Amino acid sequence: MLTVFIFITVLLYGLSAGIQYFHLVNAAGTSFLHNRHITKILGIVALVFHTLILQQSLHLEGGINFSFFTTGSLVSWLVALVLIISSLKQKVDNLFIVVLPMAATLALLDFLLTQPQPKPYAPGVISHILLSILSYSIFTLAAFQAVLLHRQDHALKRNISGRFLNSLPPLQTMERLLFEMLWTGFILLSAALVIGFIYVDDILGQHLVHKTVLSLLSWTIFATLLCGRIFWGWRGHKAIRWTIGGFLSLMLSFFGSKLVLELINIQS
Repeated sequence: MLTVFIFITVLLYGLSAGIQYFHLVNAAGTSFLHNRHITKILGIVALVFHTLILQQSLHLEGGINFSFFTTGSLVSWLVALVLIISSLKQKVDNLFIVVLPMAATLALLDFLLTQPQPKPYAPGVISHILLSILSYSIFTLAAFQAVLLHRQDHALKRNISGRFLNSLPPLQTMERLLFEMLWTGFILLSAALVIGFIYVDDILGQHLVHKTVLSLLSWTIFATLLCGRIFWGWRGHKAIRWTIGGFLSLMLSFFGSKLVLELINIQS
């Protein structure tokens, strides 16, 4: 049954992204594929099957499984969920082309490569982990948004046009969306760090020192960016650079330690 769920999930994510790409490269028309609701419907159904897969891979007999690829699959599920919800109000549908194939790939890798490592986590630690995953998911979308903003700004300054660029919201709207994502991710990351300091014991013994340092570095980068936005009006390239820098630091914190400890198997 799980194999069937994986096949359906990958297929529907792929179809949704493919149809959105069709919207992007073809002029408006009246065919079935030009119905923009189709991409969202397929994405939502794919999310349902992805949820069923995660339910089986996360909850195991020995506890909760937060192994490398399972965590990656969960992050991609959250990114896709937030994106689809956002697309109901904001014009962010073109991110489907990147995000949904990423979700399909990570769900497939989780199915093929995961070595389950279930642990009986305490409720406080679970809250810390889930908040961390949610904040990372929001910052992932913010990083994608920053890349789009950079491309849009570059094109406008050089008078470059194209269907993809023309399909994006105005530059000020794109920038506002970016900072909305950054504020949401920052609040979630702050909550995750506070709960982590309260409930996570033996940071040295669990090889979490480098993860903690990088998380605090990411928090500092995003805090500086948001303060710069409030007090000095930071925007444009400065906001993009700080967003990407903070995201890369958070990515190293979030997945770097898991990659080293679980896949490369280097012990500190």
